[in-house]
Amino acid sequence: MQTGDLTCERQGCIFVLTPERALWRPQTRTLYIADPHFGKAAVYRAFGQSVPGGTTAQTLAMLDRSLARFVPERLIILGDFLHARGAQRASVIDALAAWRARWSSMLCVLVRGNHDANAGDPPKALNIETVDGPWLDTGVAACHEPMVPGAAIPPVRYTLAGHIHPVVNLRGGGRDSARLPCFDMGPMVGVLPAFGAFTGGWSVVRQPGHLLGVVAADRVLAYGEA
Repeated sequence: MQTGDLTCERQGCIFVLTPERALWRPQTRTLYIADPHFGKAAVYRAFGQSVPGGTTAQTLAMLDRSLARFVPERLIILGDFLHARGAQRASVIDALAAWRARWSSMLCVLVRGNHDANAGDPPKALNIETVDGPWLDTGVAACHEPMVPGAAIPPVRYTLAGHIHPVVNLRGGGRDSARLPCFDMGPMVGVLPAFGAFTGGWSVVRQPGHLLGVVAADRVLAYGEA
């Protein structure tokens, strides 16, 4: 862990929220990310839209930093690995293959999300296990869409999910404002920010009992109840 991380406890589980928008669970040496949407910019460009290039490389560089920092035994992706079927093009898959080769000994599990249904599973050469949620890990359920434990999923202590791409709108004096990605850690369900460099966001308002971990440059700031 480093100075910019934010540690929180939920239902007896310790989670470390990181500026890279990844969540680290030290008990099981597992790193979680959500919604990388690899290849999204390439899909947009194929339809003639002018969007930034290099976002796959940018996302993978941030993932490399997280993996190098924690050296997890497992990486769990909470859905939407590829953005769409058109993302399965050579430039995207080759970049992902080079990344996977750097971390070939690490178990990698993709919990399928709604975009994965259209995009299809990653190529087998990437050695990414694909499962339907929930994926259970010592009292924690990994899902794509947030679900309350004991309702649609087996009883567990806590649920981690993505899908929503939570962001928070902060206002300063005058017209100053900022829109920043955040972790929304509720009493029973925690939602991770989108990990991809080219993703939108859904504004959330802190609810009672929730901790918003606001990602501000190189640190995660606590907003609400820890």
